[in-house]
Amino acid sequence: MDEPPRKRMVRPPRGGDGARQPAQRLKTAKQRTPSSQAWLERQLNDPFVAEAKARGYRSRAAFKLIELNDKLRLIRRGMSVIDLGCAPGGWLQVLAERGAGRVVGVDLLATDPVSGVEILQGDFTDPAVADRVFAQLGGAPDLVLSDMAPNTTGHRQTDHLRIVGLIETATDFAVRTLKPGGVFVAKAFQGGETAEVIAALKRDFADVRTLKPKASRTESSEVYFVARGFRGGR
Repeated sequence: MDEPPRKRMVRPPRGGDGARQPAQRLKTAKQRTPSSQAWLERQLNDPFVAEAKARGYRSRAAFKLIELNDKLRLIRRGMSVIDLGCAPGGWLQVLAERGAGRVVGVDLLATDPVSGVEILQGDFTDPAVADRVFAQLGGAPDLVLSDMAPNTTGHRQTDHLRIVGLIETATDFAVRTLKPGGVFVAKAFQGGETAEVIAALKRDFADVRTLKPKASRTESSEVYFVARGFRGGR
């Protein structure tokens, strides 16, 4: 049975004086759609966005990996890691900071360099790209990460099926490549079809958990599957 998310360990960043800051609004909504206006105002008032900027992280998503790692000790010094869908590079920055050894990120989008990390542009499902990933890594990974999300259509069921398909693709990659005892982390969105994904993960991993980091917005259905103790290749 999946364990329910426990008490979150990362507190939302606050203003320097420790007081809650008043909400800010954009001065003008000229030439913006209502949804664009709402997104920009949410970004403006998001403490994780401000903290990411202050600490030099490329995205607020860095705090999601930080919390998952603080809770479950996923990142070990010297370990080999593949980050699927690595752009813009926030998770790569955290991996480098926490002492991961060989780290390779791959994404369809161009990603600015991160010191000590190899970054490839391409589709990881392309065998030629996968071969380049393994050549750069120098062997099988200890940890495979996926913070990928598909482009949305606005149709909830279609978007959910797309993310499930993306998780299944990342899972297949992980179980074909991980070292025994390895770890797989993937972004997911809560919904009925994810039960099948969890069941599949439990066949290949000793421990599977569903967690929602505090840096994931409350109104979002976003969660993360953390599968540890890979039992070995198929």
